[in-house]
Amino acid sequence: MTASPGNGRCHAALVDQPIDTAGLLRAVADPGAGATALFLGTVRNVHEGRSVMGIDYQAYAAMATRHLAAIVAEASQRYGTCGISAEHRVGYLALGEISVAIAASHERRSPAFAAARYVIEEIKRRLPIWKREHYADGTREWVDPVNERTMVVSAHAEEVP
Repeated sequence: MTASPGNGRCHAALVDQPIDTAGLLRAVADPGAGATALFLGTVRNVHEGRSVMGIDYQAYAAMATRHLAAIVAEASQRYGTCGISAEHRVGYLALGEISVAIAASHERRSPAFAAARYVIEEIKRRLPIWKREHYADGTREWVDPVNERTMVVSAHAEEVP
């Protein structure tokens, strides 16, 4: 499930195993980089006041990988990164597990941070990945990743909305 746009300096992937953050950092390492920004999105224990036990992430892998690769390539071009790498995990994740990781390197810190921020904001806005939260009361609900609010209330539905 990996796509690497053009120059070999970009990496984008959906993964179904824990994300290797050290591997992402190695992928963007560059002797010309004076800064490397690392963003990690993790599963938290509460959403809108409700206790969360875990999250399912589901995606149409081919489409999501293609979109993620485009987002990473856009960030690299826009901010002139030395390297940029992003991975999003799919499947069931427990509390504290990393759901998304982005590493960006650049000569300077500001563009490294800006590139990582661009990628996460575009992932939230454009990536076709669906998120279903599992709550302590035994219910599960699909959550709108753009607005971070519940979009479908379905205690036991298995379909992606």
